[in-house]
Parts: sequence; structure tokens; C-alpha cells
Amino acid sequence: MDALRTLAPWLAASPLPWLVLTLVAYALALALYRRSGAHPLLIPVLTAVAAIVALLMLSGTPYATYRRGVELLNFMIGPATVALAVPLFAQRGRIRQLWRPIGVALLVGCVVAIVSALLLAWALGGTRETLLSLAPKSASMPFALPVAERTGGLPSLTAVAVAITGIAGAVMAGPLLRLLRVRDPAVRGFAIGLTAHAIGTARELQVHPTAGAFAALAMGLNGVATAVLVPVCVALLGWL
Repeated sequence: MDALRTLAPWLAASPLPWLVLTLVAYALALALYRRSGAHPLLIPVLTAVAAIVALLMLSGTPYATYRRGVELLNFMIGPATVALAVPLFAQRGRIRQLWRPIGVALLVGCVVAIVSALLLAWALGGTRETLLSLAPKSASMPFALPVAERTGGLPSLTAVAVAITGIAGAVMAGPLLRLLRVRDPAVRGFAIGLTAHAIGTARELQVHPTAGAFAALAMGLNGVATAVLVPVCVALLGWL
């Protein structure tokens, strides 16, 4: 620990160390995940984040310093999101065939995600600000943070809720869908993309191309639906 604290000024002085450490942590986490036979509790985003958080705490490095160091990764989110259009284009025929069930699943899933978050937080005594922060938790960050900010929530709390939702969804979705005997990759992908947004989509892209395409579709549609429906649900729930 003392050695890490002595390195803290050096780590804070340049963005390169944290960028390299993040990439190394993810590469090691991915290798561990593959060696474990794709164990759901060892998904790379969970183990890599845990390693980086531990390193930040042990070295005493503030998050703002780390964020400056990985700005390049934040910039790459845009091109990576656009690249999701490639698997979507390959599945355009199946998407046209399934537009009705896709619409129903999107509406039901989005409303349940929003209302369940509001009701659970309210039942546990959460403040209005907390409730509004948790409402968009099932949308990806680019959608969830502006929605929370515009409705009166705390974007920082929303970011934590989105991350926890994505990790929990990616970990629990596989066993749960197997228990329910859901084998169609399109159904699996859409369900995971709807509930676990970008983290679940990233995992499904590694599992099956069709599942990845439908997860990307669900992630994008749910983001738009969340931006529209969160204010509506909040307005309809008079006790807020």
C-alpha cells in the first residue's frame, strides 16, 4: 500500500498510466473469463472494474484524475456505438418480421423497469431526488444521465445505478434464461439488451451474432423509450 501511495503523484501526472492500466486490467479479466469457461460471475467488466477501483483506492488517486487519463476510451464509445449498426443491418430481415413482438416487449420492459425502480425506492423511503435518479437505470449512460438531470435526479447516482443494473443483468440473465428455457438468440439478445443495456450487449456480441444484434437493437430502442416514458411515469405517479 505504501508503494502505491508513493506512486500516486506519478499516476496523477500523466494520462498514459491509467489508460494502460485499464487496458491491461481488461485484458487480464478477459483471459480469466475465458479460462473459467465464461463463468457469469467473472465477466470482464465486473472483474476489471473491481481491480481498477481497488487500485484507485489503494493509491489514493481521485476519480477525476482517472477520468482524465481514460478520455480516449470515452471518445471511442461513439464509434463503437455506431459500429453496432453492422450486426443490426445483417439482421434487418428478421427484425422486420418481428416488429410487433419487439414493440410489445419494448413497451412492457421499459415501463416495468421504470415503475419497479420508482416503487422499490419509494417503499424503502427514498427521497424524490433518489427516485428520479433511479428511474432511468435500465437505459445506457448516454440516455440515462440526461434524463436524470432534466427530471431533477442526480446524474452521479444514476451512473452508479446504471452500472450496477448492467453488471447484475449480465451476470444473472444467462442462468435465468436457461432456467426459463429461452434458446432463441434473438429473444435472448433482446431481453438482455433491454435490461442490461451496453454491458449486456457487449457480452451477447461475444456469445452469438444474432443475440448481439438484437441486444444492440433493444439497447438503442430502450434508451429512446426511457427518455420519453420516464417523465410520463413520474407525472402519472401522483405520490411523487
